[in-house]
Amino acid sequence: MTERPYTDVAVIMRRERLNNRWQPWRWSLDSVVINEPAFGDQARALITDTDEQRWLFPAFRVELFRDDAEGYHLNLSSPAPCWFVMWRMDEDTGNGDAPLARPVAVSLSYHDAGRWLDAQETVEQVPAPEPVLDAMRAFVAEHYQPEPKRRKRPDSFKPLHDRFGNPASVSTDKQRGGGRGGAPAGADNPAAPAAPGETEKGRHHG
Repeated sequence: MTERPYTDVAVIMRRERLNNRWQPWRWSLDSVVINEPAFGDQARALITDTDEQRWLFPAFRVELFRDDAEGYHLNLSSPAPCWFVMWRMDEDTGNGDAPLARPVAVSLSYHDAGRWLDAQETVEQVPAPEPVLDAMRAFVAEHYQPEPKRRKRPDSFKPLHDRFGNPASVSTDKQRGGGRGGAPAGADNPAAPAAPGETEKGRHHG
């Protein structure tokens, strides 16, 4: 079986001090870089001072799947094609250490990002480098097949609904004389014009 194309990356998260008594720190995605063996497989601090921290989280494999070619196409079609990173805050560490914002998954698929957001996850993005985009373009060119456009159904064939959203019907029968919903013809309500092919006499006496 042919191996799926992939790129091994590392994620760098940034912790910044805020001038806010209720939220003194804020975590955010800093960057996604190509992974290197020297990074190892454990998270480690790159910068730690009173106002900022940066943490490196190595060894994320980003694969390209043929059945998600549309997701990569949508990413490439955006103004700034990017990495999508889903991350979560640590639960209570239990050892007194400050909780970290840990990346959970990295993807190049627009569909993956949408599913994560629908699940109420935290998702951020940073631009992807050109060599990665070139590889993704080649993959999309080989595997993405746009669905044929469906013929738009004419409005006349669309189901009708009343103002309450219930199915409605239209009758082509003409109201005759003092039909339901109309006042009977009389002195205060002149008779309606005769229908085509119908005489006044036929309408009243037929």
